[in-house]
Amino acid sequence: MAVYPTHKLAQQIILSCIENGISQVVVSPGSRNAPLIIGFNQEPSIELLSVVDERCAAFFALGIAQQTKKPIALICSSGSALLNYFPAVAEAFYSDIPLVIITADRPRHLIDIGDGQTIQQENVFGVHVLSSVNLEGIPLTSNDLLLEKRSAQQIQLGIQTAINEKGPVHINVPFNEPLYDTIDTLTIDTSLLNVVGKSNPISLLEETPLDVEELAVFSAIWNTSKKKIVLVGANPPDELLQIQLAHLTKDPSVIVLVENTANVSHKMFINSIDKLIFPLDDESLEKFKPEILLTLGGMIVSKKIKQQLRAFQPKHHWHVDVKRGYDSYHCLEHHFKISAQLFFSQFFFLTKVKQSDFRDFWLDKKALRLEKHNQFVANCEFSDFKVMATLIPSIPERSMLQLSNSSIIRYAQLFDVSPTVAVFCNRGTSGIDGSTSTAIGASVASGKQTVLITGDISFLYDSNGLWNKYIPKSFRIIVVNNNGGGIFRFIPGPQTSNSLEYFETPHGLTAKKLSAMYGFEYSAVENIESLDNTLKNFYLVEDGPKLLEIFTPTILNDAVLKSYFKNLKV
Repeated sequence: MAVYPTHKLAQQIILSCIENGISQVVVSPGSRNAPLIIGFNQEPSIELLSVVDERCAAFFALGIAQQTKKPIALICSSGSALLNYFPAVAEAFYSDIPLVIITADRPRHLIDIGDGQTIQQENVFGVHVLSSVNLEGIPLTSNDLLLEKRSAQQIQLGIQTAINEKGPVHINVPFNEPLYDTIDTLTIDTSLLNVVGKSNPISLLEETPLDVEELAVFSAIWNTSKKKIVLVGANPPDELLQIQLAHLTKDPSVIVLVENTANVSHKMFINSIDKLIFPLDDESLEKFKPEILLTLGGMIVSKKIKQQLRAFQPKHHWHVDVKRGYDSYHCLEHHFKISAQLFFSQFFFLTKVKQSDFRDFWLDKKALRLEKHNQFVANCEFSDFKVMATLIPSIPERSMLQLSNSSIIRYAQLFDVSPTVAVFCNRGTSGIDGSTSTAIGASVASGKQTVLITGDISFLYDSNGLWNKYIPKSFRIIVVNNNGGGIFRFIPGPQTSNSLEYFETPHGLTAKKLSAMYGFEYSAVENIESLDNTLKNFYLVEDGPKLLEIFTPTILNDAVLKSYFKNLKV
């Protein structure tokens, strides 16, 4: 026999989630959210996942939605609990990941009168959600159908916004006591749940194509330009986009710049941007300046390419994205509000090859850089750089690589990743918080072996992420421990400030005891020979998850990286 919470708002939310295809709910324990916990737990179509720490829970949910591209609901209690969601909410907002954040609250008459676990929860996430739904309480004995209809419509619109516009929404739900009571039959009018209609995310086939005459104006500029750059930011793997971008390599006036998080590859793509342009002088950078810059995908990691394109601006910058058109290079001319796949499927019918030496000139530069790169790697001292040069090629085929932010994601851009490996990083806000939790969620959702490469600060910051009973046996964490935020030795300023220890935060901590506490098989290495030997069996799926900690020299790392870029100039 079905069991339902007595609260009508809880019944409406649960049935609306099911109606809109939400099948996974991540909950953090509490009391005020009891009606939702009880109700979702009784639904056979819902997988209820419990993660105690709300910040970790939110990033865990984000990792699941990152992979499934489907909305997932988050439920927490009242008070400061929901504030811990905020970092993941912001990441989801800027990474276009659908989250339905459902926060339990006290009724309005109990707010700011000295009751415990109460804050001003309405609209608390501000501009970082696509929609804020603040429901009115429905008394248990209420027969007010207009109030029921209004709340049902608000809930439905909120969930649909998350699905159709791909991002986070906030639904704040006030519950009065009693919180734990249940009944055997629904007390809401279920016909009210269909007042808006079902969610229907727009597919590629349902998008509205661009006006051909308007597009022809841009293709005419394209067809007469001899220097064109297509720059691809963060993007999930997509077979059609891969084929379309490969088609661009046939045009000698086009170079395609990609990052590992773009998840596209080709021998004629330039996939290590900093490696190519870091050694260039101003005269060479002027040659690199495109007439047309066409950008697509999400955030770009390379700070160098941003500086370059802001200093040597293209005549035309066009961006392709359904939602956003960032003016990242301060010269955006046009935003095509359409998917890249549909854009190219239309655009290619209007374009033609333009003879130029632009592509081949820079591909020759790429080849020269790769020779120097390989020579340096072969003779490099043990350091963060050498470790990443060893780790990236070791990632198993057809697995998933999750990268933490700061130094790790930047090092990773200097090395080739197998085309069969999907690469992800929380680049929406580029924060170090939540990398571990996100990777675990992604691993659970994808079913693939997942490898997280993380720095020591990022790992320690999200150590509660290991407090998770759903971690797959195949999950692997590699912690590159340089005893602090090593990136601050590369940035001009911190070393001359007499305050370096407060930027780097040296700590002397290891992951060994955390690994034991959370059931990870632990290994530690301090040299390249030991690393090579450990990696031989590290990825084998055995009895449980594993963690490898690599201790690198704090002082040497910045010197090695600076030497690497200097070597590319020679």
